[in-house]
Order: sequence, then structure tokens, then C-alpha cells
Amino acid sequence: MSISLRYAARTDIGLGSKSRNEDSGYAGPDLLVLADGMGGHAAGDMASSTVVSELISLDGESYGSDEALRRLATAVHNANARLRDEMDEDPELEGMGTTLIAFLRSGNMLALANIGDSRAYLVRDGVFSQITKDHSFVQTLLDDGRITAQEAEHHPQRSLVTRVLTGREDDEPDLSLREAKPGDRLLLCSDGLPDYVAGSTIEEIITGDGTPAQIADALIAIALKAATRDNVTVVVADVMGESDGPSNTTTPQIVGAAAAHDIGADEQDEPTSPAAKAAALSRAANAPAPSDGDEDDDAAPMLAEEGPRRFTWLKRTLVALLVLAVLAVIGVFGYAATQRQYYIAQHKGKVTIYQGISQNLGPIRLHSVNTVSDVWVDDLPSYDRSKVSSKSMTAGDREAAIGIVENLRSDMVACQAQVADGSSC
Repeated sequence: MSISLRYAARTDIGLGSKSRNEDSGYAGPDLLVLADGMGGHAAGDMASSTVVSELISLDGESYGSDEALRRLATAVHNANARLRDEMDEDPELEGMGTTLIAFLRSGNMLALANIGDSRAYLVRDGVFSQITKDHSFVQTLLDDGRITAQEAEHHPQRSLVTRVLTGREDDEPDLSLREAKPGDRLLLCSDGLPDYVAGSTIEEIITGDGTPAQIADALIAIALKAATRDNVTVVVADVMGESDGPSNTTTPQIVGAAAAHDIGADEQDEPTSPAAKAAALSRAANAPAPSDGDEDDDAAPMLAEEGPRRFTWLKRTLVALLVLAVLAVIGVFGYAATQRQYYIAQHKGKVTIYQGISQNLGPIRLHSVNTVSDVWVDDLPSYDRSKVSSKSMTAGDREAAIGIVENLRSDMVACQAQVADGSSC
């Protein structure tokens, strides 16, 4: 059975302190994408828009279902590699990352990629269900039976994600293939919606009557009414069958950081087909920076060296290359060993898990931001603040590092209680 998508994408910066939208959303005839960036200092919006720009070229193309899943997985891998490239080029972006949910349509099948704590929901035959699983610390507690679903909704650590795209090779999304049926409704949303709006309220809105645009507007409105302090982005799509007629939605919609970064700009004629529009978006996102000037084709040729001097230069060069090769091998294995360690320090005022060791080897950074918690260093007792500042709290794996952060959170809560009682800590 032939199907099509009728869709809408909406976003809002929210009522918090963020000065820019770090979410990116894209909706097209064959592709739905939502990314929630993180990292601060213009890095979160860069991360989400980078990933969206890498995936949009998939829209408007025809794939078999298995091929669609492979193409989607490859595009996510390439997007993650681009994050690493951008951080290598600009150290200020180090530590940025983004969640990702993407649906790629193939006939009546949907290839799905998911990493992070952004969510996808499905309404089928009036039944509302979550079809993605959060990659978060709270979800781990829920899976282990240590907290209930009700406790998970209000857990203070619900913003701590365990898997996102960060440019590392082991950042792998969950991949699956699902059948789409006429009458289905899909909702993709960043955590600015479910963290502030009850699941029952989201269900009431998404299962109600209305077009995807009306439903998307209502979800943004209820999030703002609930005083969401985070960016909030939604993509809503209805699955249409042949008997429903044409979807009347063919123009891709881009919202959030991806739109702010002019990913949709096209310098040439206006594209007319969905495939052409998606290709134009990809070209705009990946266009190289203009050159400062043309190369001088008439540069003077280098003068030839005398034979003995050339031989000496060649010998020294070969020796130097050999030494560099040996150092590189040692460096690779040594660097790999450092990246199996973790330590706690501060990043932009918050308690942060770093991967690696706190030292640098000349210009080589032996550490990177792994996870930024929501615990402010200034809220910790003085003893804990000094330990965070000295970077003396280390862990052999990431789970142990998360445990250290939880202990610091407990100390912070106890300290705040003492202050409230008039004592000092």
C-alpha cells in the first residue's frame, strides 16, 4: 500500500536562560529529523544543525527498506564524524554533542535511528505509545527497578544522558525498521516537552483532532504554559493512505538552529522537487568557506639543490619521519589507555565528567568533556568544591564517574538543608 506523510515542525527557545535555540528539526516528504544539541557557547546549536545538514540529502530519494536503514546508519555515522572534524578545527566546540531521532520512509516502512533522550511517540488506532527508549541515567535506574515510572518523570537527574552523538567512534544509535499504516500519527520531541508536560497531557493533545500543524502548535503552547525552561521542538507527521488523497505537504520545513544557520538557503534557482530541495539544503550546509584569494599560478619555481646537500636533506628527513612514526605508534597506544579513565572537574560552572586524564601532552589534549551535569559547583560544600577544583576525583569507568556525581549531588542537597536550618556547611 502506498503511503505519504503530512507533517509540521515547530520550535521555541523556551522560558529559561538560553540565549539561542540548540534544537534543530526537519520534516520532509520522506524524512523526519529532530536533534537536541548540548555543549554551550554556540556548540549545542552547531552540533544539532551539523547533524541535520548531513541527513537531509536522504529526503526525496527512493530506497528499498533494508537499503534505507543502511543509508540512514551511514548518514548518522558521517554526521558524527563531522562533529569530530568541527571540534578538531575549533577547540571552543570541544565537548559538544546532540541527541538524534530520524525516520526515513521507504514505501510503507520507516527506518528509525535514535540516540539520546529525545523521544518518538506513535498513535495507532487511538493507542498512544513511546517507540524510542531514552539513553539516560534515569532510564537505567528505571530498567533496574530502582525507581518507578512516576519517580522517573520528576527525578532531578533526568537530564543526564548516557549516549549522544559526540564525535567519538563508539557513538552508535539504536536502529530499527517499522511498518507505517495509514492513520498513524508520529511525534518527535526534544526533552523540553516531556520534562515539563505530563505524559497524559501530551497524549490528550496528540490523539486529538487537528492537522499536524495544529497539533504541533498546541504542543509548543502547552510546554510554554508549563514554563519549560529548555528549548522545546516537535515534529508531527500523519501517515496518509491512497484513499486519503495527496498529502498536500511537499515543502521541507526546517526549524531551530538548523534554520538559524541558513541550512535551507539556496544560492541558485528555487528547487521544485523534494529531492532537489533536500539536495540544495545539503549543498548549503556543506558549502566550503570562500577563499581569501586565488592561488598564485605564476609563483616562481623552487631552485634545484646541489647533489650532496639534497642527499643530506633527504637522509635527515627519512630519519625524522622514522622517529615520528615510532612516536606516533607509542602515542596511539598511550592515548587509548588514557581514554579509558574518567575524572570529575568543572565545565562552565557545572560538575562535569571528563574522559581521559587532566594533563596535556604538549599541544595534545588528553581529555574531553563527556557529560555535563546540572549540579552547579558553587552549590557544593567547600570540601567538595575543592576536590572538584583539584580534579582529584577519578574513576575507572563512566558508571563509577556517574556515581561520584550522584554523591556530590547528595552532599549538595544535605548542605542546602543545613543552610536552610541556619547552619553552615
